[in-house]
Amino acid sequence: MHNCISITDTLTYLGGNDRRIALFESAYPVPRGVSYNSYLLKDEKTVLFDTVDEAVAEQFFENLSCALGERPLDYIVVHHMEPDHSATQRRLLQAHPEVTVVTTQKAAAMMKNYFGFAGKTVLVKEGDTLCVGAHTLRFVLAPMVHWPEVMMTYVAEEGILFSADAFGTFGALPGSIFADEVDFERDFLADARRYYFNIVGKYGVQVQNVLKKAAGLEIRLVCPLHGPVWRRDFAWYLEKYCTWSGYLPEERGVAVFYASVYGHTQNAAEIVASAVAAKGVKVRVYDVSVTSVGELVSEAFRFSHAVFASTTYNNGIFISMEQLLADLAAHAWQNRAYAVIENGSWAPQAGGLMDAQLSAMKNMRCIGEKTTVLSAVNEESAAALRELAALVAADVLDN
Repeated sequence: MHNCISITDTLTYLGGNDRRIALFESAYPVPRGVSYNSYLLKDEKTVLFDTVDEAVAEQFFENLSCALGERPLDYIVVHHMEPDHSATQRRLLQAHPEVTVVTTQKAAAMMKNYFGFAGKTVLVKEGDTLCVGAHTLRFVLAPMVHWPEVMMTYVAEEGILFSADAFGTFGALPGSIFADEVDFERDFLADARRYYFNIVGKYGVQVQNVLKKAAGLEIRLVCPLHGPVWRRDFAWYLEKYCTWSGYLPEERGVAVFYASVYGHTQNAAEIVASAVAAKGVKVRVYDVSVTSVGELVSEAFRFSHAVFASTTYNNGIFISMEQLLADLAAHAWQNRAYAVIENGSWAPQAGGLMDAQLSAMKNMRCIGEKTTVLSAVNEESAAALRELAALVAADVLDN
């Protein structure tokens, strides 16, 4: 049965929720699921904004049929060709041979790659417009946010921005589709942060370029491809994007990441975390072997400071810590202060190796010297760990 939701008198939400998905993009755990958003504008012409993933295809097509009624589908605007938004395009084009595809040249080429054809296509460039009656669509290119073909659509008459993957979030929608009808900060912000840094975060410069374009628009309604629709207090969320895309810490505090085989490196990390917290500094502690690397990346970007503690493994960094460092580098982690702790029973090496990777990232600052634990924490190494914690806490509070 259809489940269309009115956004305005002329705009309808046609998307759906997938609460059975385990891994988004086969990589990121989504225990609260994900929504796939699509929208229909009904004017003199009818305009569909994107399709959906196959997981919610039946719901989408029922919604579309209900929203269209007896009217034909005149246009589909394709903002982004990633299959979670385009997998049902072939079926749509077959069901609606009358439709004209409005998209970028790069997206049209991808459609041919995916489906072998692109249908009747109108290619648009930056600033091009399309009048569909009382509404005029203006197209805003957003390359590498986060694929090269991406664009957004702005409708000046109602201040609507169809933002593609920008301003999206993990998490299925809880009945309401509007951000102001949920406690977004409590229920969605962590998912939004994790979504941004893992999906879009590497392309901060490109996001900043699009934000500069958006600054010149009067935006009253933001319709992303995942997550809630924004119709109030969008400036709060926009400020998050400005911070995130500038690679700046969202909070002053310390994320402690440890990789421990038998518990001794964990013990060292916990001692540091407790000593930092005792100074009144916000601390979060993560076992990198059991926490998804996507969450670790998100939390590293969230905080101003980080402590990395790893046992030495095969004369190197423990494998899960090595993966975290590689992912941080791949996502352009930068502008942070960090400290390192190593453990080893006969030839501790992890600290120097971690520092070499961290110091190679942009605008990074090491606090103190690496702290070494030999097998298990003793009185001497415990004192050194607390000294390191004092330096880290002071740096958080003083800078």
